[in-house]
Order: sequence, then structure tokens, then C-alpha cells
Amino acid sequence: MHTVLNDMLGIEQPLLLAPMGNVSGGVLAAAVSRAGGLGLIGAGYGDADWLAREFDNARGQRVGVGFITWSLAREPSLLDRALDYEPAAVMFSFGDCTPYLPAVRQAGAKIICQVQTVAQARDAAAAGADVIVAQGTEGGGHGGARSTFTLVPAVVDAVTPTPVVAAGGIADGRGLAAATLLGAAGVLIGTRFFASEEALGHANAKRFIVDSQGDTTLRTRVFDIVRGYPWPEHITGRVPINRFAAQWHGREAALYSDLDRQQAIYRQATAESDTDTAVVFAGEAVDLIDAVEPAQSIVERIVTQAESLLHADRQ
Repeated sequence: MHTVLNDMLGIEQPLLLAPMGNVSGGVLAAAVSRAGGLGLIGAGYGDADWLAREFDNARGQRVGVGFITWSLAREPSLLDRALDYEPAAVMFSFGDCTPYLPAVRQAGAKIICQVQTVAQARDAAAAGADVIVAQGTEGGGHGGARSTFTLVPAVVDAVTPTPVVAAGGIADGRGLAAATLLGAAGVLIGTRFFASEEALGHANAKRFIVDSQGDTTLRTRVFDIVRGYPWPEHITGRVPINRFAAQWHGREAALYSDLDRQQAIYRQATAESDTDTAVVFAGEAVDLIDAVEPAQSIVERIVTQAESLLHADRQ
């Protein structure tokens, strides 16, 4: 497939790996890039040693990096560390990225800004983003409230000619084909690649995704509360419901009142990869995932299916 995104980012296929924290490491990013897309290493909440190790793991492949913008503000030197590796692109999500853009431009990397509203998209375009990711609420992990199907074309109309990438609820070629028909130049995919052989994370988490259903996911704050991460209240995280979510979602005040004890329980569950308690961020597209596979196979199948559908549409 070829869109303006291919030319903008120098890639063969209009597909980006979502920079999932503690999931999108260097091996996965390199595998997606090797398959023709662009892998983005997820910088997460800012661990300099981890970031250096994962860039080393991707050595030899052209990859990018993604930051949680409000978290980057606590340790802005991480951006300089990442730019030392000459990433193809730097993605910013959840916060004002304008203070960091001059350094990215000077380094010669492309700027990708993820947004959850049309207003944010206009701001990103005005700031000079090279690519804007319109993220729908169906996606796993942190996000906003609008659905992908309506948000993407609205953002496309608002920021043309800046290329728009669709994200949220996309896990197969049907999603890629639909995104292009909505005006997007490509897709950014997370959950499908979490359930890949190269993704970081325990096998229990990957199996949990395969066994989950989109009907039983929700957006919640309880895992940010128990982990102690200061996410803004309006930005929730989508998860398949596990025992911890079922116990505490809607009872956030009670969780705060028992926080010390619950944090100790949660830390133990994380150490044991106990998915009944520990979070597994994943989106509504879990219905479309029935196996843990190599990233290259995932990319090839998505692109082949999308091309077939779009070709049939032209008949």
C-alpha cells in the first residue's frame, strides 16, 4: 500500500507501531520496521537506562520513539538521550509538546502528535506536526472519549493537508482499509502487537489479550491510582476487566482510603504476572486477536487484507 504517509516517513507500508510503554521495546519496533512499517519504542514514564537498552535492541533498523508528554516534562533530558539515537520520528501524546519540537526538528526527525479531539488536532497542526494521530476511545491504554469512526474524518477535515493516522480499535486489514476510506493516510496499532512474539511483557498478559472480549473492556482510573501515576482525571485507560478492575472501578474513593495495602497487593501481583490483579492495557479489538504471532506475520496479513478489500472496492 502507498499513501502520503509512506513518503513522509520513508516507509513501505502505512502502518505504525503504537509506542506502548513497557511493551513496545526495541525488538518489536525493529520487527515492525523490518516488515515495512515504522516501529516506535515506547518511552513510558521515563527510564533512561531502559530507553538506551531498547534503542540498542533495535540497532540496525530505522525506528522512532514515543513519549507521554506530561511525563517527559518531569525529565526532559530523556528527549535528548533519544535524539542521540537518530530516531526516524518522535511521537508525543497527552500534553503540550511545543517546548520539545525545536530539538526534534533540529535533529531531523519527523514530529508525530497524537490527539483525542479536533481542537487538539488543530493545535498540533498549527505547531507544525508532520503527522497527526487521531486516537479513538476504542483503543487500549490511555485515551479520550470520541470514537475512531467519527473522530478520524473530522480531524482529516480540520488539518488537511497534514497527514492523519487513525488509531483505536484497529487490528486487521479491515481496520486499515476503513481508515483510508475515512481519509486517513495510515494506521497506528497497539493491542494487536501486544499479542506478538516480540512484544515485551509476560506470556500471561499476551494470553489474557487473546482470551479477552471487546464487550468486557472498560475505561478506568483504578490502575493509575494503585500504581501512583498522576494522570489527569479525564484521561482514562482501557482494559479488559479483571478481578481488580471489577472490585474497584466506580469505588475510587474507597481505593484511595485503602491505598497502602492495595499497592502492596498490586506490587506482588505484578511480580508474579498475575493478570487477575495486574493491569493489561488492551482495546476493544481483542475480539479480532486469536493468537500470539510474529510481528512480521501480523503486518503482512493486515496489509494484504487491506489491499484486497480496497482493490475489490475499486472493481
